[in-house]
Amino acid sequence: MKIIDSHVHLYPPAVSRDPAAWAAAEGEMHWATLSTRRRRDGRPVQGFPGLDDLLRAMDAASVQRAILQGWYWNRPESCVAQNRFYADCIRAHPDRLSACGAFHPGLGEEGALAEVRRMKAEGFVGLGELSPHSQGYAVDDRIFRAVLTLAGELNFPVTLHVTDPDSRSYPGRVDTPLDDFVRLAGEYPQIHFILAHWGGLLPLRDLTAVTLANVYYDTAASPLLYDSTIWQRFSAAVGAGRILFGSDFPLNLYPKLDSDSAMIRLVDEARGAGLEPAKLDALLEGNAARLFRL
Repeated sequence: MKIIDSHVHLYPPAVSRDPAAWAAAEGEMHWATLSTRRRRDGRPVQGFPGLDDLLRAMDAASVQRAILQGWYWNRPESCVAQNRFYADCIRAHPDRLSACGAFHPGLGEEGALAEVRRMKAEGFVGLGELSPHSQGYAVDDRIFRAVLTLAGELNFPVTLHVTDPDSRSYPGRVDTPLDDFVRLAGEYPQIHFILAHWGGLLPLRDLTAVTLANVYYDTAASPLLYDSTIWQRFSAAVGAGRILFGSDFPLNLYPKLDSDSAMIRLVDEARGAGLEPAKLDALLEGNAARLFRL
């Protein structure tokens, strides 16, 4: 059974070497708040692995391909820098890595559209992980809408960050009203939207969301948010054909069991969730392969 991890983050070496210092120098303090948090015992919430570390983690979990997701940076320059870094990554390992690109309306409409077209030329497969709410612009922002229109023309799926409205408070938490995602899906039926983190349980809260055929959900950070019954409950609600396996690497998903980030435990959790083999295969590989045209 092949596995595609649809939600993986990786940062340029300059960022990973000293995340706090880089964030202070570049004005990326929201990212610093989220990524440099520590647990009560002093351990970091996530690590900062390099490209080779990611490949080793993939091998350990029998993950054949990872989709690199961008970040919702505060500065447009940071988005562009990460996109170029990802272009280098997928050029170096086209058999193992694909990438989605970062976006910021501060690029201006012409610059933003040019950046998306460049992503396409460099072999990117989508946009994400986008978060208008975290970057401080509305979902009806003119430049964002222009980028979505182009994404539809390019057959780019769009991954959006979603915060469960009932999730606990933590430093850097940003509310993401679920109605905004329903609205975007309705207004852009040509786009496959992937709502990260089980979509904040959107279809379990709003039955009308189940009818949105262009909305998919990934499992990123699942063990930090929900217990293992979520696989069966969500599959029963929307069907396994609309769920993509995603780890949110390099988050440490099992801090009580592991001292560092890994993918393998989440793969094991998915396999042990009791899903029928065909549904499990779709969730682990088939859905992502279809959406991202892999």
